[in-house]
Amino acid sequence: MKVRYSMENNNLKNISAVILSGGKSSRMGEDKSLLKFSSDNSMCEYQYKKLLKIFDKVYISSKIDKFDFLDEKDKLILDGTNIFSPMVALESIFERIEEEKIFIITVDMPLISVEVINRLIEVSQKNNYEIVIAKDNQGNRHSLCGVFDRSILSKIKKYLNSDIHKINYLINNCNYKELIFDNYNQFININTKEQYTQAQKIIKNS
Repeated sequence: MKVRYSMENNNLKNISAVILSGGKSSRMGEDKSLLKFSSDNSMCEYQYKKLLKIFDKVYISSKIDKFDFLDEKDKLILDGTNIFSPMVALESIFERIEEEKIFIITVDMPLISVEVINRLIEVSQKNNYEIVIAKDNQGNRHSLCGVFDRSILSKIKKYLNSDIHKINYLINNCNYKELIFDNYNQFININTKEQYTQAQKIIKNS
């Protein structure tokens, strides 16, 4: 059964999730989205199945179709460029998905808890923030783990036209909110072999 907020609390409604999976994986040395994770054949498959327990619609943003597990190809969003930029990905996501708010997370953050996701959505739905993102208790901002509002699309297009691709530039020029969470380990970004091994151990022991 999927986790749902009650409508009385004015929380989860008209919102989809998108997994960003179009990075270079340069520090990993191979495509980390396709690395085995837990009992699944890839990290992206693990994330996809996890988010389907929360959201009715989960999409994958990527450069190419590289996911054997994804039978519903309409859930794949290709940005159609050779530019590796989260801003480009966000533009293609909002041009494809009609919802006003979209939960965004990178493929290399598979340990994020349902509680964190729920809280981000709750704050976004109850307030007028354009962006609500997570921040761990070590002070690290996780710019691509949060809820993004459609109202930022015009800014995204404007910045891309000026060749600005920094996601933090976008955030800092929006009405945003950072939510601080404990349990630092859940915010591990799997960018290296060492972090991949660490995350696998955490999953195994949890």
